[in-house]
Amino acid sequence: MASISCSSHHLAGLFGPNTTDPTAAAAYICSAFTSVSNSYKDTQRAVDTTYLLFSAYLVFAMQLGFAMLCAGSVRAKNTMNIMLTNVLDAAAGGIFYYLFGFAFAFGSPSNGFIGRHFFGLKDIPDDGNFDYSNFLYQWAFAIAAAGITSGSIAERTHFVAYLIYSSFLTGFVYPVVSHWFWSSDGWASAFKTSDRLFGTGVIDFAGSGVVHMVGGIAGLWGAFIEGPRIGRFDHSGRAMVLRGHSASLVVLGTFLLWFGWYGFNPGSFNKILYTYGQPGQFYGQWSAVGRTAVTTTLAGCMAALTTLFGKRILSGHWNAIDVCNGLLGGFAAITAGCSVVEPWAAIVCGFVASLVLIGCNKLAEKLRFDDPLEAAQLHGGCGAWGVIFTALFAKEEYVAEIYGSGVHHGLFMGGGAKLLAAHVVQILTIVGWVSITMGPLFFILHKLNLLRISQEDEMAGMDLTRHGGFAYVYHDDDSQKHGVQLQKIEPAATIPSS
Repeated sequence: MASISCSSHHLAGLFGPNTTDPTAAAAYICSAFTSVSNSYKDTQRAVDTTYLLFSAYLVFAMQLGFAMLCAGSVRAKNTMNIMLTNVLDAAAGGIFYYLFGFAFAFGSPSNGFIGRHFFGLKDIPDDGNFDYSNFLYQWAFAIAAAGITSGSIAERTHFVAYLIYSSFLTGFVYPVVSHWFWSSDGWASAFKTSDRLFGTGVIDFAGSGVVHMVGGIAGLWGAFIEGPRIGRFDHSGRAMVLRGHSASLVVLGTFLLWFGWYGFNPGSFNKILYTYGQPGQFYGQWSAVGRTAVTTTLAGCMAALTTLFGKRILSGHWNAIDVCNGLLGGFAAITAGCSVVEPWAAIVCGFVASLVLIGCNKLAEKLRFDDPLEAAQLHGGCGAWGVIFTALFAKEEYVAEIYGSGVHHGLFMGGGAKLLAAHVVQILTIVGWVSITMGPLFFILHKLNLLRISQEDEMAGMDLTRHGGFAYVYHDDDSQKHGVQLQKIEPAATIPSS
């Protein structure tokens, strides 16, 4: 908003001749006016900070969704393990993002590759660009990327490997990518004021590429290097179903993630009290926030319905798990362009995202790639589609409101091919960066026997062999065709002594 000032010198000249001391009167009025103006600025900052903090809380609540989704998607004998890894993703990620990650991502002024300030939150808050709320919000994003990866390598990974990769991902790999595309200094950021990539920069508003592709590609390398779970493919290479033990937890986790996505996407505006035109009009950033929530919703809904009927045609079943994954794939895809596309375009995004997910899953089976949560396919594949989708359907008016002049809009909306070229570069860059950082890390862990657990431990279940006991009292019959069977164990009857 434009700043408003009061000049006592000019105001004094407006008083009539009957004013005893026009200079003193003008100074008093301007002093009161300045006090009111400063209070308004403080209120605006408080409103925007509250909005950002509330959004951060919503994004953090997604960790509960990840935990429930992961727990339900694995067999019961590994529940304690996957729950603990979700907790440690947040805890380890918090420390390393505090020490290094936030600085690497947003430590301005810096070069185009990596940030150089704010290590350990030194000099935070600064002169208006960043406050503690910004750190909290970005930390929630960082641990979301780590949570994506943990699902890909579930049920067969040493616990120490989780700690190592999670710390490295949140402390270095992810922050560098977010610096490239979100920082005002990043080499491919649309928030740069000059020398943008192809004259436009990349529009990845809430992170289809920055968050979802990074987590998905990291999970791809982890799962590829350690190989599929025992029993996932038979000797002829035919895929066998290893069902998760609780569809209820999967659905619960999906709804929690859906709820948290309203902080993930609309919250990425960082502030809400901002008008796009003259003050007092009905239209402002609050309208864009609402539109972003709508596009997020529609993309997920369309992806869920498309997956429902698509899988019904392919498998002959109405499968709740597949629908949940399809829904999340739609959300991952719309995340890049949620703020700059029309609601009808979000429906297109969700429809194609479902097809991308189904196709990636079919390809994974053919390549004997095992990801218990379909995380690499869902977040990597659908995230990449979301980046391309934004370059095709971004609307000129919405782009100008958020990014200012000079940033191109979508190819199908009359904006030319420069934005699409920038987004192709983004996809290739993320794939390359994550591959050359996380790939060698997982390979080294594999060579040091720190990545995959032994066959005996995997067959017995990690809860029993690594965590002191099962999360449930249950019978696990691996010979059952339909996966884990849970059965309540009643206490044995006692015979009274005579």
